[in-house]
Amino acid sequence: MIDVAHLAERLRSLAEELDEIALDRLREASAHGEVERPRGDKRLMQARRAIEKAAHLLDDVDA
Repeated sequence: MIDVAHLAERLRSLAEELDEIALDRLREASAHGEVERPRGDKRLMQARRAIEKAAHLLDDVDA
């Protein structure tokens, strides 16, 4: 059986990975002289926030 706290930690790791992907895309766009936000960046940030929210909700399960 998976521990809820362990699952919350895994979600936080996924959120960090999404953050890294978004940052890499921003760096690439900047290196290419783009001044607009990279396509898909908004969706990545929405997904990251949703995952962080899920992790936070799981923290409350054990409380």
